[in-house]
Amino acid sequence: MNAPQLVDRVRGGDRRALARAITLVENGAAELREIMAGLAPHTGRARVVGFTGSPGVGKSTTTNAVVRAVRARGLSAAVLAVDPSSPFTGGALLGDRVRMQEHATDAGVYIRSVANRGHLGGLTWATPHALRVLDAAGFDVILVETVGVGQAEVEIAGLADTTVVLSAPGMGDGVQAAKAGVLEVADVFAVNKADRDGAKATLRELRQMIAMKDRSDDEWKPPIVMTVAAKDEGIDELWARVEEHHAHLEASGELVSRRRRRARDEVEAIVLDLLRARMGGVGSEHGLDELAGEVATGERDPYAAADLLLKELGATTGE
Repeated sequence: MNAPQLVDRVRGGDRRALARAITLVENGAAELREIMAGLAPHTGRARVVGFTGSPGVGKSTTTNAVVRAVRARGLSAAVLAVDPSSPFTGGALLGDRVRMQEHATDAGVYIRSVANRGHLGGLTWATPHALRVLDAAGFDVILVETVGVGQAEVEIAGLADTTVVLSAPGMGDGVQAAKAGVLEVADVFAVNKADRDGAKATLRELRQMIAMKDRSDDEWKPPIVMTVAAKDEGIDELWARVEEHHAHLEASGELVSRRRRRARDEVEAIVLDLLRARMGGVGSEHGLDELAGEVATGERDPYAAADLLLKELGATTGE
């Protein structure tokens, strides 16, 4: 398939084309620019919901249960599960897809694992592009499940319309949650495995931490939902809170602002990648390696080296 054919088939929901497009995204293929250009006019409709939290809180089980709830409402769903990378192949370990096999034959569900490839923050750099592919394919809801890396896992807030932060009894106290930054990114909290001892204590800690932040009367206050995802308990309420938050975003105009910030971050990341690619060999005596050597030996200070490199980069682009 050439790029225009791939775009047409992605828009038609062709699963093989979807898989091919996301693989091209992960690999940073040369066709990616043309594919993104073809898909762009057909994006911006899907609702993006992120699930994050420390390892072991039940993100995959909760995501699986939420897919079931979404489908019960007649909506199509795509799941983008960011898995740890295999140390041997660099690919995703596919743990999340193993847990979601009940949806494997459902034409209204698409599940894809992508490797984090050592990227901190719970996400991979390819995630924004993959979201565009799934959005253009016509899915109503896209669920993004992060890899689960603890305190670095806050990047999901920059990609999702609504961020659900999961915790569980025995997985750390409220102070730990504050350190992780999750109180800043959470739109909805879920205390999963709520049938275990300590669930009420976890609920109290989260309430106390939420109450410590000053909010205006019209500002969204994250609700806390008690769930037992393995038994489907509390999942309908959880999705109801996600829908309430989405309605709040639309009414307040914050949805447009969040998506604009998401696009800005995506463009910025592309620019930085292009700059990094050019810095290695600018085509003059002042390449990055040469400048780094001069800085290391004290021949040039790092700011002067940066200024010279920027000047050389400008020259290569005709500016």
